[in-house]
Amino acid sequence: MKYIKYFIEFLFIISLFAIFKIIGLKNASALGEKIGITIGPLFRSKTIISKNINFAFPNINSSDEKKIIKGMWSNYGRTFAEYVFLNKFSKNSPEQLISIQGKDILDKIKEKNESVVFVSGHFANFELMAMQLSNHGINLSAIYRPLNNIFLNPLMEYLRIKYICPGQIKKGRAGMREILKKIQEKHSIALMIDQRVTEGEKVLFFNQPAYTTTIPAQIALKFRSKIVPISLKRISDVKFNMVVEKPIDVERSENQNKDILDISIKLNSVMENMIKNNPDQWIWSHNRWK
Repeated sequence: MKYIKYFIEFLFIISLFAIFKIIGLKNASALGEKIGITIGPLFRSKTIISKNINFAFPNINSSDEKKIIKGMWSNYGRTFAEYVFLNKFSKNSPEQLISIQGKDILDKIKEKNESVVFVSGHFANFELMAMQLSNHGINLSAIYRPLNNIFLNPLMEYLRIKYICPGQIKKGRAGMREILKKIQEKHSIALMIDQRVTEGEKVLFFNQPAYTTTIPAQIALKFRSKIVPISLKRISDVKFNMVVEKPIDVERSENQNKDILDISIKLNSVMENMIKNNPDQWIWSHNRWK
């Protein structure tokens, strides 16, 4: 029964992708927005979304909460529609749809051939961040979680490898071994650190304990790699601004467990600030504090 459901979902999504391709990027993004606002709430718990927003903004009023939720579904729908236009966002596109703030930081990383850890969250069309890093000449491997839908996942992996970043690493223990190998080969790593993990440490996130990945901290300590936060904001319908922040100071002591925890606390604080600056373009539907 599960596979029948997945196949129906696959056919539905492929049909929408075909329509999006016909009507063009801007019209598809606008249609995706309408689909997201209309259909999105039917597939995600309103209770979880509201709980998450109130964890982050305990004094928020009903009107502002509804604005954030609507913005989230708007962005969700647009991002979905934009998948079939990833080539439009590449470095060879004449439309220049993505501006980058902090190019000098990327230039230094490239010049020194440094292996760094780029960290971010699910903001705006989040897939475009790894694409821009790769386009900028960063030797990059990006960590991702495969989709549950076995029919749709091969298509999404194909799009990621062709347009976003050739180096794709699946989450998991085998993926961790691949990460270590890539770092030794002077690759940089990009990963999202804003969602719940099954293996991690409980670290405060908006003053609530939340299981948090320690992978960036472990890599930074083991290989003396820099950790560079990046974020993306949709500034108009299909135009974006990516911000590359200065590397985070990584302090080392004789107590590695304490160092890992301290770095993870610092990274959660960075994520909090990113979310506060761009709340309606973050994915609040994820059960982060489960």
